[in-house]
Amino acid sequence: MKHIVALHDAVTPWSAGLEPSDAELDAIEAEMPVICAEVELLDVRIALMDRAPNELDERRFRRAVHRLLDARRTVAAASTHAVMPGSAS
Repeated sequence: MKHIVALHDAVTPWSAGLEPSDAELDAIEAEMPVICAEVELLDVRIALMDRAPNELDERRFRRAVHRLLDARRTVAAASTHAVMPGSAS
């Protein structure tokens, strides 16, 4: 039996430095409301793919869009506040 092996090195060699930094984890945590709202909107869109939307489906879709916009506004305001010079953090 012949073994098939890669003849070249991996594109990204494994190293101990592949873990996310604390700053990257903090950025992800700050974006979590937006990520959750996007997932919710995606769930609504997937549910509506195979049927014609009724009035309740349209309300659910609008609510999901509004939650996403609210989350984006909140995260943007928080990031702007943190960056503004002279702001009390």
